[in-house]
Amino acid sequence: MRKFPICLLLLVQSAALGVGGAEAATPLLPADMVITDAKIYTADRKHSMAEALAIRGGKLEYVGDARRVRAFIGPATQIKRLGGRLVLPGLVDSHIHPTYIVERDVCDLDNRVVSLQELTAFVRGCIERYHIPPGQWVSVRQWDYMHGNGPDAERPTLRAALDAATTLHPVHLLGNDGHHSAFNSVALAGARNAAGQPVGLSRATLATDFANDRLLIGVDASGEPDGGVTEALQYAIDGPDQYASEREDFAALMRAPERVTERLNSVGITAVLDALVPPGNLQFYDALAQSGHLTVRACLAQFYDPDKYATQDGGVDFPRMLAQAQAVRTKYASQKLLRADVVKLFADGGIEGNPYASPPTLPNGAVLRPYQEPRFGRDGAGHVTLQGYVDTDSAICRAVRANPSAYTAPAAVADFMRTQGYHPGQCRVSDGQLYHSREVIFEFVKQFHLAGFALHIHVIGDRAARTAIDALEAAWAAGGPNLGRDGLAHLQLAHPDDVARIGRDHLNIAFTYSWAYTDPEYDLMVTPFLEQVAGTTVAELVAPGSYYYANGYPVRAVRDAGGILVAGSDAPVDTRDPRPFYNMAKAITRRRNGLPPLNAEQSISIRDVIDSYTISGARFLGWGAVSGSLERGKSADFVVLDRDILALADQGHPERIEDTHVLETWFLGKRVFIRRN
Repeated sequence: MRKFPICLLLLVQSAALGVGGAEAATPLLPADMVITDAKIYTADRKHSMAEALAIRGGKLEYVGDARRVRAFIGPATQIKRLGGRLVLPGLVDSHIHPTYIVERDVCDLDNRVVSLQELTAFVRGCIERYHIPPGQWVSVRQWDYMHGNGPDAERPTLRAALDAATTLHPVHLLGNDGHHSAFNSVALAGARNAAGQPVGLSRATLATDFANDRLLIGVDASGEPDGGVTEALQYAIDGPDQYASEREDFAALMRAPERVTERLNSVGITAVLDALVPPGNLQFYDALAQSGHLTVRACLAQFYDPDKYATQDGGVDFPRMLAQAQAVRTKYASQKLLRADVVKLFADGGIEGNPYASPPTLPNGAVLRPYQEPRFGRDGAGHVTLQGYVDTDSAICRAVRANPSAYTAPAAVADFMRTQGYHPGQCRVSDGQLYHSREVIFEFVKQFHLAGFALHIHVIGDRAARTAIDALEAAWAAGGPNLGRDGLAHLQLAHPDDVARIGRDHLNIAFTYSWAYTDPEYDLMVTPFLEQVAGTTVAELVAPGSYYYANGYPVRAVRDAGGILVAGSDAPVDTRDPRPFYNMAKAITRRRNGLPPLNAEQSISIRDVIDSYTISGARFLGWGAVSGSLERGKSADFVVLDRDILALADQGHPERIEDTHVLETWFLGKRVFIRRN
């Protein structure tokens, strides 16, 4: 056997080493492409930086320095020099609704802040522009329920504003979060009760058919619905299974499904968790796969509403639900880019109230302490003021709760408000509500866990978070496989005890970082209901040391406890744009519009947030072995940026990260997006 000098053997071995000393095979064949002259954040365990990549067959053959990558260059190898540009692994959006992110020419407010007078004019304009015939739904998309919406004498409520626009069409004003909406009188008149009977939504049916949904419905001073409706009750009016807008938008989507992946690739996203996939949406992914336009990995969080599987004895038909989910999982088991081994569950809704309603609509998210009852007023300019709080434990409030029917007639309400200074409806005591009973949530989580699915649970309030963690821990104790991919979405509010449990359980938490900020209009809808505050300025609404300030979006606390941070835009919530770099910037600054941050101690570093958008997200979706970091043997999924976001953060300019543009996106070793301007 021929012997080689030891120095030559060492030289060959050294030339084949990649980042961090990970050995790469000596190239028997040249690479298809070499990327060099770059600053590459690998997202490996050491957070290594590299200068070059070698790609063959869609995979990374080498990750390391520019000198050693030369060994992978052959006569046909393409060489791409990036001029020092920053390269990241392909981004992972761990909570998004992709089928809704494409903009279309429809009636869409696009999150513009409008008064109720302007809203009336906008809806009229939609009817004229789109020639909507009488009797057909007018669906107004992307309504910003948090800002604007100021009433006036002619339009004191959302219902009045929409009635002023049309009395010939049912109108559905769709909030940009999917949880809030508003309807006009024509639409409310067609509301169906739980039995599917059209009974209308009125003061009378609020006391009968919709008595259990009181927290989901805004009312005016006379007790009539003011147009505001939240959560799944929207489907009782515009439904029962899909909104008119959902049917229309999905039909348009299926005519050009590739627009979704083009949008995702344009912002650097190469993997997603579709956070809510009902059975009817599977055809979208089938069409993408068949057309060759599936340029992302997609993990489908199957959605089955337990209320739709109710049995005659009041239970839930879990076997039927599980059989459907298992069939879908099996359908995609052999797919390389699609998987369906996650199920979605809603634990609660939102924690926003409505200060404009009379009485103020309480939040419905499940919280550990009963909601406060703030007394709101108006100043000379029409701005909301805080006048104090109702003592719900007072003798008069106890009397109201003991005999509520004596305080519902308009005359009785007017007399009460004249003598007491607040609406008798504010004598209620509520800690919100879970989407389903605690027993159903526990059984749902256990059944799907035993069947080998990962659980993705929507939680907003701190009681919802506690319930979800309780259910997960109970399911693990019952046996079955633990994929290590269970997690919570949003986590707007969490008690420190539960944050510690998140860490101990190593749960994945899908935060939307851009939601962690202070904003006087939004905070007015939240903090006065959670705890007693002194006024309506930012400093008063979100005061350091307050419960919400300390425990709202506890990102760093989750990380420090041992929880796993993953990043989800939740688009189209707030905006159709997944805007990953805007979210990255806000993870660091936790502030918008020059206002004070929401507890800057909960910010994280740029490397933490990039990891949440790359390797941690890939593991959460179940693809950590093949993607999420730039390491030898993994898929060549990466993005080239127009600026160095690492340097911007390190030099104290994280706010500049939000304007980052993706120059190129590569998936499976092929370029799937290039910026043209």
